[in-house]
Order: sequence, then C-alpha cells, then structure tokens
Amino acid sequence: MYSSGYFLLSIGLAAVGFVVQQILLAKMRKYGAAPVSRGMSGKEIAETMLNYYNIRGVQVVPGQGMLTDHYNPLTKTVSLSPDVYEGRNIMAAAVAAHECGHAVQHATAYSMLQLRSKLVPVVQVASFGLQWMMLLSFMLANSFPQLMLVTIGLFALTTIFSIITLPVEFDASKRALAWLNAQAVLRSGPESEGAKDALKWAAMTYVVAALSSIVMLVYLILRYMGLSRSDD
Repeated sequence: MYSSGYFLLSIGLAAVGFVVQQILLAKMRKYGAAPVSRGMSGKEIAETMLNYYNIRGVQVVPGQGMLTDHYNPLTKTVSLSPDVYEGRNIMAAAVAAHECGHAVQHATAYSMLQLRSKLVPVVQVASFGLQWMMLLSFMLANSFPQLMLVTIGLFALTTIFSIITLPVEFDASKRALAWLNAQAVLRSGPESEGAKDALKWAAMTYVVAALSSIVMLVYLILRYMGLSRSDD
C-alpha cells in the first residue's frame, strides 16, 4: 500500500518538477531576450548592489555553464554564468541581484543562511553515504531493519537542509527585487514584473525539491514502521 501510494506521488511530483523546469527555461528565454532600459550588465548590477550595501572584499567573477550562478561565502565571490555576467536583460539583472542578495544575507548575519552554512559539511557527508545506506537498508530490510533507521537519519538531514534552503532563497529574491526597484535599475511595469516572475519560477524548483524530499522521508519512515510491525 505504501509503495504504490509513494510511487504515484513520486510520479506526480516528478511531473510537476518537469513542468516547473520547462516553465523556468521558457521564462529564461523570454526575459533573457528583454533588454533593461538602463543597459547595465549582470556584472555591473552585482557590483553596484554590493557597493550600495557597502560590502567589501566580495568579487563578482564569471562562471561557466548554464544555471551555475551562486554566492560562495567561503571565497566571498559572486559567480555569474556567462549569460548573466555579460547579459543586459531582465533575466541577467534578476539573477545577479538575487546572488548578491545572498551576499547581503551573509554580511548582515541572516540567521537562516548561517544555519544553512553550518549544515553544509554535515549534509555533504550525509549525502555521500546516503546512496550506499539506501541500497543496503533495502537489501537487508528483513534481516537487519536497523539499517533503515540510519538511512532515515541521513535522509532527514538532507530534507531539513532542503527545507531551510527555501526561506534563504525567497529572502534573497525579496532583497534583490526591493533593491532593483528602489534604485530604479529596472523600470516599474514590465521590467520589474518580469524580474519578479523569473525569480518566482526559479524559487519553485527549490519548492518541488523540498516536497520530493519530504515525501521520500515519509515513505522511509512508513517502510521502517512496516518492518517493525512485521517483527512483532
């Protein structure tokens, strides 16, 4: 019963995830072709935002590949993919400001970002061992059900991490949009609404990932409870 229900829910979430990804790609194409009236590149917008918040020592550097934009608090770099770094369009403006939103979070000691950063090394270790524990716990479910508890513990860490990521991402977008509008980097109307729309769909990918992780965790717990009852 649990397996069939989980299978159907997983298929549903996978379908939703695929749709969200396709919508995001469509938004990227749409707003990537819409120039900003002030003509600033993603690099220029990022540097201007960092200067506005008096954030020193953070460099804006070009990254490689698509959708690789990120802020690294360890190296203090805002890495922007080529299209964002050089782009002078709504999508580039939104993404560049969003990543700088993370730099502002770091500079202001935003609590959820601090918590997320503390969990990173733990989650990295958990993720590394999880695939093997998952395989072993299912293979030895009947003879050694305790392994499932270890798997649940490791997976719970990754689930908590994905949930904590949500407010971090939403807050970074909120800061980005507020700054872009306040400094008139984007004109009110189509430019401002376009940036908001683009960041909303980018955030939805994190929402789907978190929901998928929660569903899997619940399934593992129910599976272990089923094993425990069969032993009684």
